[in-house]
Amino acid sequence: MRTSDATLSSPLSMRMRIALLTIVAMFAFAGNSLLCRVALKGTSIDPATFTTVRLVSAAIALWIILHARRVSLPVGGNWISAFALIAYAVTFSFAYVSLAAGTGALLLFGAVQATMIGYGLARGERLSPRQWIGVACALAGLVGLVLPGLSAPAPLASLLMLCAGVAWGVYSLRGKGAADPIATTAGNFIRAVPFAVAVSAGMFSHMSFDAMGLLFAALSGALTSGVGYVIWYAALKELSAATAATVQLSVPPIAAIGGIALLGEPLTARLALSSIAILGGIALVVARR
Repeated sequence: MRTSDATLSSPLSMRMRIALLTIVAMFAFAGNSLLCRVALKGTSIDPATFTTVRLVSAAIALWIILHARRVSLPVGGNWISAFALIAYAVTFSFAYVSLAAGTGALLLFGAVQATMIGYGLARGERLSPRQWIGVACALAGLVGLVLPGLSAPAPLASLLMLCAGVAWGVYSLRGKGAADPIATTAGNFIRAVPFAVAVSAGMFSHMSFDAMGLLFAALSGALTSGVGYVIWYAALKELSAATAATVQLSVPPIAAIGGIALLGEPLTARLALSSIAILGGIALVVARR
């Protein structure tokens, strides 16, 4: 009987562990949005410096994790993925100067999903009528979100965040076949650091920072980026691709709620309706039934 009980409880414990890892990872992703928002709107740190500190902190955190795993450098990754990573990080930071946390997250993850779906179509994948309806709903939600209006985001900031989503989608697609995702991510972060330093050098005349800004950037890098990605990769080992895509859609609402609760941002009808359209549409695309 004890053996049978242990056999039955083991799968349940595994499912609970994966669920917990996934939830923590989603909150880490949303935390990236909130930390970037707080740092760039509430401190004197500039976007370039924030990005550099974030990437350096993430690279250091991942190097420590790899060292603890007795993985010697050089690690995996490649320069193309590193460029996609720095493109995401830079456009993400500069966009958040003018975007609310929830709005930015919606644009970011909407573009991520659109990039991945577009890649699948280019590779010959077919969408069902239900999935095409989902694509149309998601696109309509994005259009509604960026239309001119009192609560609509700035066009340039919206474009930058959409570019960040495309870059992250490319980075994610390139990492799907990584033999050791943690080592590959560490290598990409390490390779991205010179790009970040170059961006900071180019923006040297606009450089500014303070202690709190540096702290938020370091937390965003080491925890919500570095450690957050490690937790996510641990969860991905037991998640199907459809499930992994679906659970990421929980990040924009988490960031929006965090922006309302922590940053005092308003809950507008435009944000609510666009959230429903984008998340509902993408859910139709990725859901099996």
